[in-house]
Amino acid sequence: MKPSDMDPSLVNVSSKQDSEKNTEFIVLMALLMSLVALTVDAMLPAMDLIGMDLAVQDPNQVQWIISAVFVGMALGLMVYGPVSDSFGRKRAIYIGIWIFLIGSVIALVSDSFYMMIAGRLIQGFGAASCRIVTMAMIRDRFSGNEMARIMSLLLLFFILVPALAPAIGQFVLWVAHWRGIFLVILLLGVIGLLWFTFRQPETLVKEKRLSFSFSVIVAGMAETIKHPVARSYMLAAGLVFGALVGYLTSAQQIYQGQYQVGDLFAFYFGILALAVGLSSYLNSKLVMRVTMAKLCISALVVLSLSSIGFFVHVWSLPAQPPLFDLMLYLSVGFFCLGIPFGNFNAMAVQPLGHIAGVASSVIGCFQTIISVGVGSIIGQLYDGTVIPLLAGFTLCSLGALVIVLWIERTRGSD
Repeated sequence: MKPSDMDPSLVNVSSKQDSEKNTEFIVLMALLMSLVALTVDAMLPAMDLIGMDLAVQDPNQVQWIISAVFVGMALGLMVYGPVSDSFGRKRAIYIGIWIFLIGSVIALVSDSFYMMIAGRLIQGFGAASCRIVTMAMIRDRFSGNEMARIMSLLLLFFILVPALAPAIGQFVLWVAHWRGIFLVILLLGVIGLLWFTFRQPETLVKEKRLSFSFSVIVAGMAETIKHPVARSYMLAAGLVFGALVGYLTSAQQIYQGQYQVGDLFAFYFGILALAVGLSSYLNSKLVMRVTMAKLCISALVVLSLSSIGFFVHVWSLPAQPPLFDLMLYLSVGFFCLGIPFGNFNAMAVQPLGHIAGVASSVIGCFQTIISVGVGSIIGQLYDGTVIPLLAGFTLCSLGALVIVLWIERTRGSD
C-alpha cells in the first residue's frame, strides 16, 4: 500500500507517535548529558565547605575535587566509544551509569579527602559514557537536517545546564548539607538509568557492530597522534579548554573568597556560562558562511589581545580590579572561548573520517588530559589575586593561536 492510499487519520497518529518518541529521546539524552555538567558545576558553591569538613589544609588542594572528574572522564573517553561500537550503545551506557552511581555513593559518604577524590575519579570515568555514547546514539537515529535540528535543541541544554548548575548546588546548601548535592546527582543518575532501561531501545543493530579489537584501538590511537593536523588541533583544544578548567577550579575562591559575593556566586558564574553558550549557538550558524579556521583565528585574536590588555591593566593597579571590570573581561573571554570548543574537535577529526569513532575518543581523551594539566597549573598558582588566571588565559590563547596559524599556513602551502 502506498502512503497516499493510507487512511489520513492513521498517518496523523503515526506521525504524532514518532514526534512523541523523538521528544522523549531528546529529553532523555539531555538528562544523561547534563549529568556531566551537574557533576562539575553544581559542586562549586560547596568547595570551601567540603574542604573544611574533610580537613583540607591548603585551599588550592580543594580544586582537585573538580580536576579529578576531568581526569576520570579522560580515561573513560578511550573506553566507551569502542565498547559501544562492539557491544551496543545500551550496554556501554549501562556500564557507565553504574560506575557513575558507584562513584557518587563513594563521594556522598566520603570521610576523607582522598576518598572524595577517588569517588570523583570514578564519577568522571562513568560520566564519560553519557558524553560520548549519547552522541553516537543520535548519529544512529538521525542524519542530515534532522540531526542538525536535534543537535540545535540539545545545544539549549548545553547552554542552560552549566548556567543553572551552581544555582542548584546553592539551593541545596540553603536547605541541606553539602552531601545533599551528591544525593541530588545520585538520584538524577538513578532516574536516568531507569528511564533509559525501560524506555530507550538499542540504536545500533547487530549487523553494524564491529568486532572488539585492542589492536584496532592502538592502531587508531597511533594514527591519530601521528597525524599533524589532528595532533595540532588536539593540542590547541587542550590549551583552550585548559584555560576553562583553570577558571573552574579557582572560580569559588575568586568569587566567594576574594570578592566576597556570597550566595551570588551562582549568578556571576551563570552569566559567563551563558556567554559560552551564546557564542556556541552563534558559531553553529556562522560555520555555514565562514570557515571554522577563520572563526577560531578571529576569536583567539580577540581573546589574546583582550587578555594581554587586561593583564597589563590589573598588573598596574595597586589593588584588585573591581568585580565589574573582571566580569566585563571574562564575558568577552568566555564568548571567544565558546567558538573554538566545538570547532577544534571537528577540525581535528576531519582528516580521519575513516576511523572517526576511535579518533574522536583519542582526541577527546588527550585533549582532556592536556586541559587538566594546564588548568591544574593555573588553579594551583592561585594566590588570592586574579593574576594567575589572567596569565593562564593569555598564554593559552596565544599558544592556541600560534598553533592554528601554523597548521593552516602549512595546509595552505601543501
